[in-house]
Amino acid sequence: MDWSELRRDIGRWGAELGFQQIAVADCDLAQAEPRLAAWLARGWHGDMDYMARHGTKRSRPAELVPGTARVVMARLNYTPPVARDSWAVIGDDARAFISRYATGRDYHKVLRGKLQQLVGRIETAVGPHRYRVFTDSAPVMEVALAEKAGLGWRGKHTLLLNREAGSSFFLGEIYTELPLPVDGAQGDHCGTCTKCIEICPTQAIVAPYQLDARRCISYLTIEHQGSIPESLRPLIGNRVYGCDDCQLICPWNRFAQVSGEADFVVRNGLDDVTLAELFAWDASTFALRLAGSAIYRIGHERWLRNLAVGLGNARTAPEIVAALRTRTDHPSALVREHVAWALARHGVKR
Repeated sequence: MDWSELRRDIGRWGAELGFQQIAVADCDLAQAEPRLAAWLARGWHGDMDYMARHGTKRSRPAELVPGTARVVMARLNYTPPVARDSWAVIGDDARAFISRYATGRDYHKVLRGKLQQLVGRIETAVGPHRYRVFTDSAPVMEVALAEKAGLGWRGKHTLLLNREAGSSFFLGEIYTELPLPVDGAQGDHCGTCTKCIEICPTQAIVAPYQLDARRCISYLTIEHQGSIPESLRPLIGNRVYGCDDCQLICPWNRFAQVSGEADFVVRNGLDDVTLAELFAWDASTFALRLAGSAIYRIGHERWLRNLAVGLGNARTAPEIVAALRTRTDHPSALVREHVAWALARHGVKR
């Protein structure tokens, strides 16, 4: 087998499937492993127990998938072709800001489907072999692997940055036993810039390349299952699912590319919708509208929790207070707690 030729073919097949970039890394994450251990030791992963549950499998790919010799990394742009300006939505406190990666179809499904198709083409060329496909679905250090593969560098906000595409893209991985040629890493191009650190609403980026997830709005609105700390609620503003501030301010994202994927076109007007309208969705409407969306994963209860915080941070208006009052007797104690807090912010008792 000519592995160099196969590597070139994989890049071509990936492009045909819609990926913007394919690269290959080896499995040596010895430099990244101590940083992961220190991050976990600080407890900065919060409720994300799965980050620590798998021990060294996250930093040693061959322990997760025996026989793994290489990791094929794939990059897919997600910026929707048409969406209201993010800063305009964030600046309108009666509207709900939803991270732009989540306004279309669930990326897990889109990436997995494309990666499986890519593996199918590889198997046609080399026959059956050991592999496993990942899309945020297992303990994988995807940013560290993407760095090694040369897809970009870790920005000070801890996301991967690419000179041609900023950070508005998804990453997917194929763990494989095939001894493919590896690509070289890039250098760091953040320089002295600290815009992402300065703009973070909750100051979750505690230092360059160090993120305390417990303060991160994306963590609080997506991963965190319980009550959002009261001290952080006012800082969340109207960001009800994720937060893009550190990406929006990043100079490299002026190169962010619009996605050509029909699956990433905005659905249900989620790029420009009021908090009150979304808060009015009952469980069945939530399930109907958000089926096939990444947002569906947090469930209706946490969706209402997040929206209640947004409504509490909006300027007092009759429609805001009226919306909150519809949920004062909600069956969920979590929802009731955040609604009561929001009403108190508007000087209203239950």
